[in-house]
Amino acid sequence: MQHDDQHDPFAAFDAAAGIGTVRDPYATFAKLREQGPFYRGRLEEAFGLPPMPQIMTAKDDRYYVALSYEAVSQVLLDGETFSSAGYGETMGLVMGHSILEMDEPEHHRYRLLIQQAFTLKAMEKWERELVAPIVHRLIDAFAGRGRAELVRELTFPFPIMVIAGMLGLPERDLPEFHRRAVELISIATDIERGFNASVALRDYFAGILAERRADPKDDVISVLAHAELDGQRLTDEEVYAFLRLLLPAGAETTYRSSSNLLFGLLTSPAQLDALRADRSLMRAAIEEGLRWEPPLTGIARTCTRDTVIDGVTVPAGTVVSVCMGAANRDPKRWSDPDRFDIRREGKQHMAFAFGPHTCLGMHLARMETTVALNALLDRLPDLRLDPAAADVHVSGLTFRAPRELPVLFG
Repeated sequence: MQHDDQHDPFAAFDAAAGIGTVRDPYATFAKLREQGPFYRGRLEEAFGLPPMPQIMTAKDDRYYVALSYEAVSQVLLDGETFSSAGYGETMGLVMGHSILEMDEPEHHRYRLLIQQAFTLKAMEKWERELVAPIVHRLIDAFAGRGRAELVRELTFPFPIMVIAGMLGLPERDLPEFHRRAVELISIATDIERGFNASVALRDYFAGILAERRADPKDDVISVLAHAELDGQRLTDEEVYAFLRLLLPAGAETTYRSSSNLLFGLLTSPAQLDALRADRSLMRAAIEEGLRWEPPLTGIARTCTRDTVIDGVTVPAGTVVSVCMGAANRDPKRWSDPDRFDIRREGKQHMAFAFGPHTCLGMHLARMETTVALNALLDRLPDLRLDPAAADVHVSGLTFRAPRELPVLFG
C-alpha cells in the first residue's frame, strides 16, 4: 500500500469534522432544542459554517436535525420508518455493503454472524493478552519522564493497535493500516483518496482472509471466515466490508471517547482524585464521559414515510440527522446537563446510538477505556493537567476530541 507522503489524512479528517473550528456546539444545540425537538435545515447552517458534504441525500433538499432525547430515541428505535440505507450512497462506496447501511431483516442476520467474533470469552482474552500489554507498553515509554502528551502517546495509538491485534495483523503494517482507515472515512471530502484507500485495504485483507479460510488462527478474521448461522456464511466481500468499518468504528471513536473522558477528569481534579481512591466509580465515570462528550455527535437516517416524532411531522424523504450530542444534554432528562459529574445517576445515553443499530463494539470500547484509565491511575501518581499548557479543550462538530492532553505526574 503506497501513499502520498505530503498528505496528512488525520489533519484533513479533523478539519472536515470541525475540530479546531467549532469549540463548543452545546450552547447552539441547546438554543435550537429550546425552539423545538427538530431543527429544519442542515446543522452546519446553524453554526454559520459553509455547506458540508452530505452522507445521505434528501428528497427536495429536505433536512431535519433531531435534538431532543425523545426525538432521537424514537428515530433510532424505529428502523422501519427511519432507514439506514442512505449510507450506501456515500460510505457504502468505500466500505462495501456493510452493517452500517443495512435495515431489517438483513441487518439482524448479519449482526448475528458478526457477533460471533465478539463473545465474552474473546473480550476477556483481549483484555488480558492484548489491551493491557499494549496500554502498559505505551505507558512504559513515558512513565519515567514525569510528563507526557496523552493523546499522541496513548489514547490515539492504542485503539488501532488493539484492532490490529484482534485481526492478527503484523505490527509493522500498523502506520499504513491506520492511515488508510482515516482516508477511507474521508470519502465525502476526497472521493479519489477514499476509493484508493478502499481498494488498498481490500487487496491487503484478501490475502489474509484466504489464508484464514484455509488455516484458521485465533483472531477475528478467522472467526468471520468461518462464522455460520442456519447454513449461511459471510462472503469475502461481506468480511471486507466489516473489516473496513471496524477500523474507523473501533479506533476513531475509542480514541476520542477515552480522550474526552480524560479531559473531563483532568479539568475536574476532585473527581479524578475520587476515582483514584474509589475504582468502583469507574463504570459511572466512563458512562458520564460518554454522555457529556460523545466522540461522534450524530448519525443519519432517511424517513421512509410521513410520521410524527415528539409531536413534529416528519415528511417522507427527509434526511434526519440524529444529534446524539444534543440528546445527551437534554435538560428534560438530566439536571444541569452541561456539568461533568461522575456521581450522576446512571441513565441510558445515546453515545453508542440506540435500538437495532446500537454500537456492536460498545463493550470493547468500555473495556479498553477501563484498562487505560486504571493503568494511568495505578502508574502515574498525582496525574494532573500541565498548568503551563495553553488552552487545552475539546473541539469539533461531528467528531469531538481534544487535540492534546499535556500532563505532569510524580
